[in-house]
Amino acid sequence: MNPEIKQKMNDYIKLVEENLDKFIPVEYPEKIWESMRYSVLAGGKRLRPILVLETCRVLSGTFEQAIPAACAIEMLHSQSLIHDDLPCMDNDDYRRGKLTNHKVFGEAIAVLAGDALLSFAPQVILQNTPKTVSETRLLRVLEEFLINAGASKLIGGQVVDIESEGKEISKETLKYIHENKTGALFKLAMRMGAILAGADEDKIKAVTEFAEKFGLAFQIMDDILDVTSTLEELGKTPGKDEEEGKATYVRFYGLEESKKQLHSLCEQACGILEKNNIKSDILIAIVNSIDERVK
Repeated sequence: MNPEIKQKMNDYIKLVEENLDKFIPVEYPEKIWESMRYSVLAGGKRLRPILVLETCRVLSGTFEQAIPAACAIEMLHSQSLIHDDLPCMDNDDYRRGKLTNHKVFGEAIAVLAGDALLSFAPQVILQNTPKTVSETRLLRVLEEFLINAGASKLIGGQVVDIESEGKEISKETLKYIHENKTGALFKLAMRMGAILAGADEDKIKAVTEFAEKFGLAFQIMDDILDVTSTLEELGKTPGKDEEEGKATYVRFYGLEESKKQLHSLCEQACGILEKNNIKSDILIAIVNSIDERVK
């Protein structure tokens, strides 16, 4: 990645992490806040909040308008990881190179930390988004957040993923899992950024289409890396998908065809930006980086 773009990405990450630290204090009862902070502040690429901030910026919004939503989506993402790692779900010991939440705080606190983040994140948006954002836009952002966090999107994708383990499923079901378990948060990130910037419906539609292509490409990358990477590279236990009989692109299409589909989706995503005159070196670099990781 170009050093200048990498520095911009690092600046975004620093901004997000400073505000996450501020938004999640340690209060009584301390254990739940410590558990929430443990997972949210455990590092990571901060990709979803970066997408919120960059989409808002490129569509003429400001960081001040977008930072609460950017932090909220990272809280939502962390919630999904805490619950994904539980023994009753993926039963993972490591996340982002560290012990998973339930390994440190116990299963009960981990469940409750996930619950707390899910309900706390919209409060962060509501209480911290500046008054320059109209109530109409703010309400739309909250609606987007709550829909994508719920049974018809993120949770729905997780449910179908669990129910599909070890079974023969259709390509349509595989697509549903990936579009919702993974793709929903990428669409949410970019739609929130666009709405907060006051973008028109054509631009909101364009970033939604970009996010759909990117989200699927990202999940295919994740499926590929699960069979080709190490614990150190992934930050989580590799080979879990195959071990648990999960529905993945590699299982359906094989490694080489999965790489071809990922590359095609990345090209389509970049084409959407160009067609709609959305100029962002950062978005292009993010797309190219996931294509490069599987080569």
